[in-house]
Amino acid sequence: MKADFDFCPMQSREPILRKDKAMIELVGVSKSYAKGKVKAVDDVSQSVKAGEIFGFLGPNGAGKTTTIKMIVGLLQPDAGSISVAGIDVQKEPLAAKFRIGYVPDQPHVYDRLTGIEYLNFLADVYQVPEKLRKKRIEHLLDIFNIKDAIGDLVQSYSHGMKQKLALTGALLHNPPVWILDEPMVGLDPRSSFLLKDLMAEHCRQGYTVFFSTHILEVAERLCDRVAIINKGKIIACGTLDDINKDHEKETLENIFLELTE
Repeated sequence: MKADFDFCPMQSREPILRKDKAMIELVGVSKSYAKGKVKAVDDVSQSVKAGEIFGFLGPNGAGKTTTIKMIVGLLQPDAGSISVAGIDVQKEPLAAKFRIGYVPDQPHVYDRLTGIEYLNFLADVYQVPEKLRKKRIEHLLDIFNIKDAIGDLVQSYSHGMKQKLALTGALLHNPPVWILDEPMVGLDPRSSFLLKDLMAEHCRQGYTVFFSTHILEVAERLCDRVAIINKGKIIACGTLDDINKDHEKETLENIFLELTE
């Protein structure tokens, strides 16, 4: 499949993906564990548009992280297809990954590197030129307030600092699609606020944020649309107004509890 979004980390990002195309597209995606006994994701079809902040909600064990890992290419689906910015994740995995900024639910970073060594390693992987990487690193370190610790070994970082470093590394190559699994966990209020601003600005430029969260108030305030997954199936999807009309509940929390219990 030819990409509708021509992206190179060494160039400026000029979106040529049409508004009627999806930035993320899942079609009939399933994933099982324990030799098929446990269905983690069950025939999920979902599209996420350009310029959209999309919230992915569900209780623990609902299939959120498994779905995200399939989107970013860390897991292979048993059935179905996934594309990111017009690129088939299974057929062209490297091309797809260049278009993704991914932060997992746990900030797995290299403990024996310093913070700046870790960021330069990622910049090399994503082919970010030296002059541009310095500018981006400085900007992101200011936002997440870890500039003073960037020369220290990562093993000395707190969980929150590792989360900030993981976010900085994921956004360093300026990818069009951000996929964030519980990105607010461990962040202080200032960093959380500034991350939400970054997410909103990213989508104002015509790009996409797909993120999972347990903080329903954040999803309610920030998302253009949300999907609720439970037992591997999407059980609700749409704008908050649409979901409210369908379920006649006052808050997303009430709707979430009704659907998932």
